[in-house]
Amino acid sequence: MLVVGVLVLAVAAGAGWFFFLKPSGPSKPQPGEVMPLEAIQVNLSGGHYLRLGMALQLTTSAHEADGSQAMDAAIGIFSGLPVAEVNNPGAREKLRKELEEELEHRYHGDVMDVYFTEFVTQ
Repeated sequence: MLVVGVLVLAVAAGAGWFFFLKPSGPSKPQPGEVMPLEAIQVNLSGGHYLRLGMALQLTTSAHEADGSQAMDAAIGIFSGLPVAEVNNPGAREKLRKELEEELEHRYHGDVMDVYFTEFVTQ
């Protein structure tokens, strides 16, 4: 009888831990400070250029971030593209996602979003 009681108590304790105390996996990063960056000019193909201003949405757990890596990534992604591609809204959103993925890699998860604050082609 004592063994059955201990067994029932152990099952109840395990079920309680599973439903109430079990860790719920990695939590989604929370938005922190928005870090504006100075606008840069990027050379496009055909003698055109893009003036690009950005702001980085950092996470609350972000360490001190330096915008130089974001600017370098933007230059690498946008340089040499045709002005028609850069001005196409669908292509622009694809380029933003590509930039976000590159910044995820470079900043090790400290940057969760990129906002274009200036986007002018000539």
